[in-house]
Amino acid sequence: MTRISRRGLLKTGAAAGVLAATGMPLMASPKKGGRLRAGLSGANTSDSWDGRTHSDLFMIASASGSVFDCLTATAADGSLVGELAASWEATADAKTWTFNLREGVTFHNGKAFGADDVIASLQMHTAEGAKSAAKPIVSAITDMKKITDHQVQFTLAAGNADFPYLLSDYHILMYPAGQIEEAIANGIGTGLYAVESFEPGVRMVAKRVDSHYKGDSEGFFDEIEYIAINDNTARMNALLTGQVDAINRIDFKTEALLKANPNTRIQEVTGNQHYTLPMLSQTAPFNDLNVRRALKYGINRQELVDKILQGHGQVGNDTPIGPANQYYAGDMEQLEFDADKAKFYMKEAGLTELNVDLSASNAAFEGAVDAAQLYQASAKSAGININVVQEPADGYWSNVWLKKGWCASYWSGRATEDWMFSTAYEAGVPWNDSQWDHPRFQELLYSARAELDSNKRGEQYREMQEILRTDGAVIIPMFANYVQAVNNKIGTPDTIGNLWQMDNARMAERWWMV
Repeated sequence: MTRISRRGLLKTGAAAGVLAATGMPLMASPKKGGRLRAGLSGANTSDSWDGRTHSDLFMIASASGSVFDCLTATAADGSLVGELAASWEATADAKTWTFNLREGVTFHNGKAFGADDVIASLQMHTAEGAKSAAKPIVSAITDMKKITDHQVQFTLAAGNADFPYLLSDYHILMYPAGQIEEAIANGIGTGLYAVESFEPGVRMVAKRVDSHYKGDSEGFFDEIEYIAINDNTARMNALLTGQVDAINRIDFKTEALLKANPNTRIQEVTGNQHYTLPMLSQTAPFNDLNVRRALKYGINRQELVDKILQGHGQVGNDTPIGPANQYYAGDMEQLEFDADKAKFYMKEAGLTELNVDLSASNAAFEGAVDAAQLYQASAKSAGININVVQEPADGYWSNVWLKKGWCASYWSGRATEDWMFSTAYEAGVPWNDSQWDHPRFQELLYSARAELDSNKRGEQYREMQEILRTDGAVIIPMFANYVQAVNNKIGTPDTIGNLWQMDNARMAERWWMV
């Protein structure tokens, strides 16, 4: 199997050859059989099998990690592999991409998979009235052409060296053409597991599909059961009492209890997950750059890493590009807590004090309320009065995020810089949670996307990170490691994915019963 690294996705100055990904890695000593029970956060009663709406772990793991497939997938080591795409190739300008699809694949209802399904599945994201976080990815495609039943050609508005990576986005699931409404209603995909039962916000049970195209290299459990447990303490207790075999997002305050239990082990993975405080930049007072700069200097980032993450992460610098990204500007001057500089920018804004609300809930990230209160304390010395509004966890993503002026949030990060920027920082995209629009940043975004010279691209991404740090409307105080726990009767590979929680949300495919 050929794995495609981010650096090697396209070669500078020459047409890319066929990028093949024709198999999956065989894990050491896996055992078939058994039932995986996982207690997961991020579930809502409004959950559905519509991939356009997925935003947190429960449905990501249930859908793209189990029941559905995308065209491509990010492997645990960060390389790109084919899922429903067997191979792909691009023109020299990375503007026209041809994807060769796997043959012999069927949906769970027996319908054969082919080019028509790919085109219909992508068109969902740009349909009138569609609210999809993947719209920026799909809207960049100006033409989709069926070459044969198993070959599709995409023409982009501008060259994009990352395009195959973008098609691994967990929102871009493949549905059966002409049966999409039925597939969304019943969870009909091409994944390793077919839905047995699904109660939104409560539970999902699925059974392994016989004779699946991934063969014997993945999907060792006979059944999987994902149980929605949004409360952190309840999740930990469920693992300790044997009700579930694995949990995400452990509470660092009770980490010692899990370590002391001989039946469990903790997995810690360093990736690009970051905790954020986005402010709506079109709304006063956040539309004032000097106010935003004052807020950036009013937070003690190291204190948050020490007290909220308890060392399981590192200080952030108000850019979402993290240590697992290729063009991470780790040597960029670090923003530090500085009450005098905060006061200076307050004065520049014509203010002697600032009164603002900050909405927070542990639905955003574990310890979000405590983090907001620590921020409240440090900012006070600069004349910034933060009123911490503790929001209920239920409905946080639908009632607070993207709606209230300033709130707590988190991002898993993305495998490539353009993927992250185009999802959350491109002007006008649905998940631009600060409504930020900076002309130079947008110019660089489009330029870097089509730039095939790695050095030039790196320079552009560095400038973008500097712009975000200085002028952005999102405070990113810390990068948090993924810390999760597993019962010792569950086997896991040596390399655990760091793009999403729980092995890139693919524990159903990659783990096994010992």
